[in-house]
Amino acid sequence: MATDEGIVKRLKIIVKEHGGQLALAGAIGVDQGFISKVINKKQEVSYYLIRKLCFQLKYSPEWLILGSGEKKINKPETAKLITEIQMMRTELDILHARMRAFEIELAEVKQHPTSEQKKTG
Repeated sequence: MATDEGIVKRLKIIVKEHGGQLALAGAIGVDQGFISKVINKKQEVSYYLIRKLCFQLKYSPEWLILGSGEKKINKPETAKLITEIQMMRTELDILHARMRAFEIELAEVKQHPTSEQKKTG
């Protein structure tokens, strides 16, 4: 997936097209501070924001996330694509959580070997 850097760059274009952060925030029903934080990299680009920009303002998820293709779309596949992206993001978050749990478990095993490991080691 593209870095947040590219998405932030395209978000700035959207802000400009809508006459500023406040106008854009009003158009998609979010707090202006939220958009400001994302633009100033004080908050990660959320899929909540991407979804709103794509569903409500008809920006292309492909353009917004990857920087390719048409900027605006009005195709029925958009909703399906956004849902798939969200599902993949959720799966990724679950995998990260599992990985962290395994790392913690591994660290504990290394610190406190079982009696079986002591005999063979």
